[in-house]
Amino acid sequence: MATPKFTNSLINETSPYLLQHAHNPVNWEAWNSSTLKKAREEDKLLLISVGYSACHWCHVMEHESFEDESIAEIMNEHFINIKVDREERPDIDQVYMNAVQVMTGAGGWPMNIVALPDGRPVWGGTYFRKEQWKDALKQLSGLYQTKPDEMKAYASRLDEGLQQLQLIKTPEEETPFSKDFLNEILEKWQKGFDIKNGGSRGAPKFMLPVNQEFLLRSGMQLENKELLEHSLHSLNKISYGGVFDHIGGGFSRYSVDERWHVPHFEKMLYDNAQLVSLYSKAYSFTKYNWYKEVVFKILDFIEEELTDKSGAFYSALDADSADEIGNKTEGAYYVWKKDNLQELLKEDYSIFEAYYNINSHGKWEENNYVLIRSKNDKTIAEEFDLSLSELQSKKENWTKILKKERDKRTKPGLDDKSLTSWNALMLNGYVDAYKAFGNQEFLRKALKNTEFLQEYQLKKDYRLWHNYKNGKSSINAYLEDYVFCTEAFINLYEATFDEKWLEIAEKLTEVCFEDFQDEKTGLFYFTSSKDEALITRNYELNDNVMPASNSVMAKNLFKISKISGNRDYYDLAEKMLKTIQFQIETQPQSYANWLDLMLNFTENFYEVAITSKNALGIRKELQGEYFPHTVFAGSVNESEVAILKSRFKENKDLIYICSDGKCDLPLNSVEESIKKIKQF
Repeated sequence: MATPKFTNSLINETSPYLLQHAHNPVNWEAWNSSTLKKAREEDKLLLISVGYSACHWCHVMEHESFEDESIAEIMNEHFINIKVDREERPDIDQVYMNAVQVMTGAGGWPMNIVALPDGRPVWGGTYFRKEQWKDALKQLSGLYQTKPDEMKAYASRLDEGLQQLQLIKTPEEETPFSKDFLNEILEKWQKGFDIKNGGSRGAPKFMLPVNQEFLLRSGMQLENKELLEHSLHSLNKISYGGVFDHIGGGFSRYSVDERWHVPHFEKMLYDNAQLVSLYSKAYSFTKYNWYKEVVFKILDFIEEELTDKSGAFYSALDADSADEIGNKTEGAYYVWKKDNLQELLKEDYSIFEAYYNINSHGKWEENNYVLIRSKNDKTIAEEFDLSLSELQSKKENWTKILKKERDKRTKPGLDDKSLTSWNALMLNGYVDAYKAFGNQEFLRKALKNTEFLQEYQLKKDYRLWHNYKNGKSSINAYLEDYVFCTEAFINLYEATFDEKWLEIAEKLTEVCFEDFQDEKTGLFYFTSSKDEALITRNYELNDNVMPASNSVMAKNLFKISKISGNRDYYDLAEKMLKTIQFQIETQPQSYANWLDLMLNFTENFYEVAITSKNALGIRKELQGEYFPHTVFAGSVNESEVAILKSRFKENKDLIYICSDGKCDLPLNSVEESIKKIKQF
């Protein structure tokens, strides 16, 4: 047998994405100090390719280029080739994504960068067709051999630009937060609303739960009917669309069209976690049963597909799977053919056809249909002379039949690594669902996940690991891990009044000050001071498919300050918001979580303290309502928590409603308390 001409090191890794590339004829290496040292010693360009396991175009480029021996030969001869899982190493992804966006004006995955041996980028882009890729590699390697000084000069200019991106201009004058500022920002944002389809105009369309959550809250609290209607219309359209898996539950990452019809079929934990929170809160506000159905179906999907027996949550399901003839195809697991549906559903087919648009509206390509709704249950029931309960029964039966049929297909690949930040988002989702629906099973799942996080990801000094796979915790945690865990533990404290969760939240916050804070700006770097330095040390400020780690940090500080009475935390949250306030004006939809924090300062915000032997029962009634402008604390006996101290009275139900530390006389009626809190 001939000796292979390549030495691919990825077979030693645990990342599902890196392992997908472990048999390419490319001399792939993982990102580590020895690989970077090798590039410097051999004076070779770095070729850094970043992606993730569920990424469709990553698979396409692998098949076209990285599995091609003629291209691998060029890569191996002229470059040190590094594969990066962006989910394991969001720090590397962030640094080089900034560079690609500066160089090309756009970004995405796969992301491919060519850098000097010292890591400074000189060229980059996203997906390249085979011939484009081959030509670019030849030109770049030739340029480095013949005109290295030109490449180094360009790298220096680009590096200077990247450093400038991280400069934060602190405001020279204190600008008070105002309703006028918020109203101007919202007017600007509304110009981009897709009035017909919900969300923002254009395609592809991402759900952006943090944006929808802010619009829901601001519509309610500012009593802005237009905002509120758009928010709920968006939630309906998104969940009626093909991006929602009506059979197996869960949402895909985004829609390729304006109607939310055809998804990019990968399913990510972080999307579904946040959408559980969003639809749970929307249910608390509207009591609309469809939102409840959406939440329960997402959680069924999480339980069945993305939950480990340890209580950990896996990361993603792939977009691609084998079709009926064995070819890997995007969406093969999820789409339906008309004759197959007729055969399976028999006399119910005509109702199903109308309900899920097995017609020109729901057709995708090659006679495949992606299920999409356009009418509510009441309308369909009336069309077919059914009661709502009869229609619901039929829907449950259709789901059972089609799920059984779909389970015969080859499932999409599973990315079974567990990321601390994403697990915390899902933990938060379970807690929000528990608050909305009072289902004890949701609390049990949340607590099971805390056992995993405490046993495997939380060290004795309250520092965290980022990644978990095959029984091993690895990679020093990023700011996102700390802030999402802190947020989830504060939420869990509010739902249980168990003070250990508040204590952990405060300890994690202390680590953020020690390892991440830039004292000059008050903001927090994405990477720890204990990590090996990259070419830039970045702040994460823009809210995107996940809220920015700094905006979550600021909101955590605000909430902890309200419970603990720590005024320094309150002042820092305010300072952080003021530091980035001028950036919000340029693109408000990229700062939704910051704007949510601003509402805490411009509108009524209440601290609700419950002291009673029945504190948990009172909590359950109050938190079944939609109160985004509150933080809850409570105890069933004496407590040293600042907001509760000296407030417990034996055999009395006392509900204190406070604002800025000033409390009205306690109430003992849940109904009166609800009425009081609803005074926006």
